[in-house]
Amino acid sequence: MKREDFRMKKKIILFLKYFFITTFGFLMIYPLLWVFSASFKPNREIFTSFSLIPHEIVTDSYIKGWQGTGQYTFGRFMLNSFILVIPTVLFTIISSTFVAYGFSRFNFPLKNVMFGVLIATLMLPDVVNLVPRYILFNSFGWLNSYKPFIIPSLFAVTPFFVFMMIQFMRTLPKEVEEAAKIDGCNSLQILLRIIVPLSKTAIISMAIFQFIWTWNDFLNPLIYINSVDKYTVSLGLRMCIDSTTEVNWNQIMAMTVISLIPCTLIFFSAQKYFVEGIATTGIKG
Repeated sequence: MKREDFRMKKKIILFLKYFFITTFGFLMIYPLLWVFSASFKPNREIFTSFSLIPHEIVTDSYIKGWQGTGQYTFGRFMLNSFILVIPTVLFTIISSTFVAYGFSRFNFPLKNVMFGVLIATLMLPDVVNLVPRYILFNSFGWLNSYKPFIIPSLFAVTPFFVFMMIQFMRTLPKEVEEAAKIDGCNSLQILLRIIVPLSKTAIISMAIFQFIWTWNDFLNPLIYINSVDKYTVSLGLRMCIDSTTEVNWNQIMAMTVISLIPCTLIFFSAQKYFVEGIATTGIKG
């Protein structure tokens, strides 16, 4: 009798666990499902119903949304985002890896002080630097271009990535590098032939983070980019709201779904390396 009670209690606990996980998962994914559902609803139904199933299906929201407003299609905004994001991600990977390699493997004057400054900048809210950066980039003549995003990425300006790579490189065995030194490799060859291949998971994690953050960034493009022909996806979506008196929300939701595709594809295609990279760098919560 006691054994049957124990089994019943175990089944109830297991059921409650799965019920809680399923409910929590649905609540997390509901906003995305709502956006996708709203892209097929008429305007009058979008904000009056929580149902994910449209009563009346609108089929041309993706076509009309892609046509955009004015002389530029939404494809132009997608292309602009790729032009901005791809070099920014590549330069961030290269510069952050080099800087992290220096901190993790070499001793130089004021190393601890510089590392302390790096950690301090990690704690600094990004909005604090907004005005000084604008004044600096304006004096360089970089406004209304992608230079405020691409050129700083050459200098490892995101301390989070440098810190993450340092943490990962500290876990790599130094015996491999010593063996490479005996074989005649210099520091640069050790980095390119030993450290970088072993740091593949952390580098992929860094690339995913930077891609998603830069792709979804709204504030910085809003400040530095003025011409519509250079607008990114986030600014293009905002322009769809501002340009007409009657907002076609189903078209905006449709373009929002399309704008999510690149980040979603990149995340799931590299999910294995992303999870492994986060787990091994010690940046997990």
